[in-house]
Amino acid sequence: QVQLVESGGGLVQPGGSLRLSCAASRFALNDYAIGWFRQAPGQEREGVLCIDSAGGTTYYTELAKGRFTVSRDNAKNTLYLQMNSLKPQDTAVYYCVARLYLCSRRYADFVSWGQGTQVTVSS
Repeated sequence: QVQLVESGGGLVQPGGSLRLSCAASRFALNDYAIGWFRQAPGQEREGVLCIDSAGGTTYYTELAKGRFTVSRDNAKNTLYLQMNSLKPQDTAVYYCVARLYLCSRRYADFVSWGQGTQVTVSS
């Protein structure tokens, strides 16, 4: 019913950039808060940031500030995560998740999610 598809991951060198996409179907993206979480092998899922339906951004980790930004293209019903100055510590599977209007720091509060896209930062 509510579907999200992540794309744009890949292999980059430290200091490089990637832009991840989160495409939505069967709902209007601008009515939802969209969060980004990531999970590395053997580690707990970590919140990165979230943009609410009004466009406000919440950073869940200080590690993302100054390097990661989000934008929304309502015409394409797609949200983008621009990641700059990537570090090996950013290596993980990245997931976008959705809930109505407001962001939450709890992954369980989000009602829709995608399959994830792999980001690998290595020289």
